[in-house]
Amino acid sequence: MTTASPEPDSGATELVILTGMSGAGRSTAANVLEDLGWYVVDNLPPQLMLPMATLAAQATGEGVTRVAAVIDVRSRIFFAAFRDALQSLRGMGWAPRVIFVDATDEALVRRFESVRRPHPLQGQGRMLDGIIQERELLGDLRSEADVVIDTSGLNVHQLSAKVSQIFAGSDGPRLRIAVMSFGFKYGIPLDADLVFDMRFLPNPFWIPELRSKNGTDLAVSSYVMNKRGAAEFVDRVVDLMQPMILGYQREGRRYITLSVGCTGGKHRSVAVAEALARRLNGEDVATILVHRDLGRE
Repeated sequence: MTTASPEPDSGATELVILTGMSGAGRSTAANVLEDLGWYVVDNLPPQLMLPMATLAAQATGEGVTRVAAVIDVRSRIFFAAFRDALQSLRGMGWAPRVIFVDATDEALVRRFESVRRPHPLQGQGRMLDGIIQERELLGDLRSEADVVIDTSGLNVHQLSAKVSQIFAGSDGPRLRIAVMSFGFKYGIPLDADLVFDMRFLPNPFWIPELRSKNGTDLAVSSYVMNKRGAAEFVDRVVDLMQPMILGYQREGRRYITLSVGCTGGKHRSVAVAEALARRLNGEDVATILVHRDLGRE
């Protein structure tokens, strides 16, 4: 007499699909997840996602409750297989989160050149040809990802810290909001879900005693937040975010990036980002402060 195996419980296992542009930092992100206690499967063919998830769910009694699959793109059939695999997972009751790591073409070229390796899709063409081909192949997937991580201006340690902030403490607040300050002169963050422009406020750069300081200093923060429109702006953004937060939670979103920019990412955007992070942090929301361009000048 044989005993039937119990049905795997997909609700007891958290599943993450880690993908993105080659050279953007998938391996670093995977290593961080492994250090955080996730069971990580690297270079998994998309067709094996459902069998892997099923095996993981059957092993929940052995402590396998968080599984990450790293999906690499090496052929043109990748995208169709990936979409089919995701649909199969969702049809079986899974709710996988797709994490997409990205970087600018310039950053990717620089990284491949530094390690003297070809892009996996460049063939006999230029490195940039392979990057463009991969970006076209993954364009729709990127737009549908639950989280996009822009690694263009991040070193290995900064990327590791960002991934840790996203995934550590997943049993805590349901939504994590990264409030990121940045400088428009360095480009808008690729992973921004919302972008706000602080250049309507007077620039402390033109105040000699404030020029060398930044928005984390009380003198700069007070100067910025006491200017006409600053406090009202923060109030309006907090009010705007309330229905959006509820909607994100209903849709199962766990991480979003709210970006606040000024010219150089040193004074106005930093001060306002600090204020927004304090106001948005709450019982169901955890905020993460990221000052992307602080220290670049």
